Amino acid sequence: MSGSLTGNVAIVTGGGSGIGQATAQLFAEQDAQVVIFEIDESRAAETLALLEGNQTSRIVDVTSAPQVESAIKDVVATFGRLDILVNVAGGSGRKWGDGPTDSCTLEGWDKTLALNLDSIFYSCKYALQAMLPQGRGVIVNVASVLGMVGGDEDFATHAYATSKGATISLTRSIASYYAPRGIRANVICPGLIATHMSRRAQESEHIHSRLAQLQPLTGDFGSPQDVANAALYLASDASSFVTGTVLTVDGGWTVR
Repeated sequence: MSGSLTGNVAIVTGGGSGIGQATAQLFAEQDAQVVIFEIDESRAAETLALLEGNQTSRIVDVTSAPQVESAIKDVVATFGRLDILVNVAGGSGRKWGDGPTDSCTLEGWDKTLALNLDSIFYSCKYALQAMLPQGRGVIVNVASVLGMVGGDEDFATHAYATSKGATISLTRSIASYYAPRGIRANVICPGLIATHMSRRAQESEHIHSRLAQLQPLTGDFGSPQDVANAALYLASDASSFVTGTVLTVDGGWTVR
């Protein structure tokens, strides 16, 4: 798929690390003009140093609607268009008290949904406003297997699961409504991927002992590149007849 994104302007939120960084790097290799949205300036700089071509970044808190709106308008003003949005930014709400419903804190609920769902809505809203006049565009949202299946005691973060399930519903709603307007929207549901966010799981002997059951294809964590490859497929013309799909990148988690 060499050069498969030539001429496309792509925003990757959360592009400073993990899946976002791998996606930004892969898209740059495929000749896209990549714009990283990242709240941490040092992480953004680290990713830009890895990228081919004249890539750029915007320092954005994606939980702030005004910041997202301003940044997307700036991208369009700078490059004249927006072809691809990949929403990767998000994270765990455990530090705020996310957990099972009966014990999940109100702060954990509110902040987790703001981080993982409000941010997706804001980015999609303002990206669509840029894409509609073009009559084409692609949105790829990253959710989680926990948005599809219930987590047991090792993965009982109900605000997180809710945010990811809602991301799936929002993406499919966008896909249905905007298909006649030439805009595609799909969602990726990763399993356990070796990123900073999954450090708790990576450092747990107990979770390691369960990997053969959870992700039987490899019995191991997936890599950020696995998810980036899926994002490239969904963002490129290779998937030009694909919209509203939920693509699992989970080593078999959701088929067990």
